[in-house]
Amino acid sequence: MRIEEMRKKIQELPDAEARSLLFQIYLRMDLLKETDYSHIEFVKDLEKIYETIVDISKERLEMKEEGTFQMVHLLFGDSPAGTLKVTLKEMGIYQEERVIAFWDMFSIGPVWELHEKSGEESRFDWMKSVMNDEYKDFQDYKQGFQQTVHQILSIPEGLPITIWVAENSHEQTGLRYVLHLLKNKMNDIQVINTTKSFAENFTRPDITYTVLKTGEISPEKLQVIYRKSKSNSPLSQHEREELEQEWLTLAQNQETLRIWRNGRIKSVNVDYYDQYIVNMAKKLQRERESRDFMKSARLIGEVLGHLDQYVGDEFLEYRLRKLIEKGAFEVEGSLKAMRFYSVRLKR
Repeated sequence: MRIEEMRKKIQELPDAEARSLLFQIYLRMDLLKETDYSHIEFVKDLEKIYETIVDISKERLEMKEEGTFQMVHLLFGDSPAGTLKVTLKEMGIYQEERVIAFWDMFSIGPVWELHEKSGEESRFDWMKSVMNDEYKDFQDYKQGFQQTVHQILSIPEGLPITIWVAENSHEQTGLRYVLHLLKNKMNDIQVINTTKSFAENFTRPDITYTVLKTGEISPEKLQVIYRKSKSNSPLSQHEREELEQEWLTLAQNQETLRIWRNGRIKSVNVDYYDQYIVNMAKKLQRERESRDFMKSARLIGEVLGHLDQYVGDEFLEYRLRKLIEKGAFEVEGSLKAMRFYSVRLKR
């Protein structure tokens, strides 16, 4: 890459990104001088920083070239993103409205100082220790997270933003994190509460149903919700500041698990679901009238199906492995992946 081209890319970096990348260089220089961090590792890390600058620049260029976009949608999870894309295609506006999604689970893992690079690395380290990485997905997860942050920071000024969230700790934590990332942008931001919107538009007197996550809603119903949201007002400056402050409070907490209770995000101990897993195993063994080993996937599936929270099977399987370590369960098979082993409660 030519020097002038690189200079231009650096000048176009958002201030927060530029400071963060500069800090990463200073940090590695210090490691090089003070520790056994090698020159080879230093060069490799500099190459990663270089690639990050190129990626950010590419993202900003793509956003400029996609000048026909009239709206950016932000969601949390691959399932709701896919559903919304189908919805926009059916509405004939897919080419006009961009979808950005965080493929992460914000109800679990540390969010301490996540808006800083040190917080990002802390979260990545925790996720790597938790993920039963059978398919070597961790690196893709890390790169995807960083790419999504870059996409959000590259949203052009003035482009309206719609954030879709249900009433769960995953999407609500993600909402507050994203609003902090957008704190210096004056774009109009609308939040669609999919749990409330679904209840308002599709409640039936003969069926009691509460939307737990945005990904549960079909494209047809999402289309109705979107059309009716057009008359909603964007967040006021006061509302944005309140949610940004809630993020800063969350980002000072060291807990690695969050639940949604009484309209608020609540941090809880990492073993919060352990007894529930044990109780579900007891129930399944009673129903089977047998102490035979049960597939771990069956147990995790039953727990997921009965919880009023949204945490994902990966975290619950992580807690099951911790319970095995503590001696609460006997195990048969390999812990390499959930599908390879079965469990039963110890007497």
